[in-house]
This record gives sequence, C-alpha cells and structure tokens, in this order.
Amino acid sequence: MENNFMELEEQIVRMLKTVYDPELPVNVYDLGLIYGIEVDDDKNVDITMTLTAPACPVSDFIMEDIKMKVESIPTVKNVRIQIVFEPEWHRDMMSEEAKLELGFL
Repeated sequence: MENNFMELEEQIVRMLKTVYDPELPVNVYDLGLIYGIEVDDDKNVDITMTLTAPACPVSDFIMEDIKMKVESIPTVKNVRIQIVFEPEWHRDMMSEEAKLELGFL
C-alpha cells in the first residue's frame, strides 16, 4: 500500500513539473511553489502551495492548470489546492535547475 502512495506522489510531481508560470520559463515544482502534497486513502489530493507574489496576475490560470493535470491521473479522485503565504516564497526555494535556467547560478 505504501508503495502505491509513493508511486502516486511521483506521478503527481511529474504532472506538477508540466505546469509553468506563464511569466517565467520554469515549472511550479522547481520554482519551489509547492509546499506540500497529501493523498488520503480515497485518493483525494491536497496541494499546499504559494505564489511568487500575493498579487500574482496568473494565479487562477496556474491553479486551474494544476487541478486539470493532477486530476488527469487515473487514480486521483479530487484535487484541492490551498494557497498560503507563509513561509513567504524566496528564490532560495528554487531547485538548482530553476536557478540555472533563470541565471541565478
């Protein structure tokens, strides 16, 4: 059972890596915007995330893209996304690949 949840979480991360902030050439996962992924026994997925700025003009687009893509995984029943601003996002939260892509390395 544990293995199935790990496999599902890996599928979710793969999907999150296909969601891009339209203003940046980096996916939301590598940007460090995803703070948590929880999957319950019924395969409902709760994603806790942040935005690069509280007034992000594309937040609705990003959240809808995440919801659509994660819900496309056959075993996922429902996706809920919670936006939080603590801890505040900082570029140090980005992966090394993202920092390289954006010229921070």
